[in-house]
Amino acid sequence: MLRSYAPAIVFLGLGTIVGVVFAFLNTMFGPRKKLKVNNKTDPYECGLPSEVQQNFRFGISFYLIAMLFILFDIEVLFLYPVAVQLKAFGTFALIETVVFVVLLFIAFIYVWRRGALEWR
Repeated sequence: MLRSYAPAIVFLGLGTIVGVVFAFLNTMFGPRKKLKVNNKTDPYECGLPSEVQQNFRFGISFYLIAMLFILFDIEVLFLYPVAVQLKAFGTFALIETVVFVVLLFIAFIYVWRRGALEWR
């Protein structure tokens, strides 16, 4: 039974070894530049200090569009298992998938008509 786990164990072992080797090489050959940091809790993005003020607030439209994207993206993920095994599931699954896509399209039209996709 252990033989079935052997590839996973080898993969984890090699990944750990490569990670440790790279971390060691970084400490040996990496730059040792001291940075003057005012506050160690300052947020960084791409190695540069953030230009966003501390009290900056994103608009609700940003969050709404992000949530709608995630919602529609996850709903479309439910189509993959049916698409892969459509022959095995039969005609009933095809009809259910068509109903699902139609409902998804109606929800998209509703959100679009309500103006949720317009950037303000």
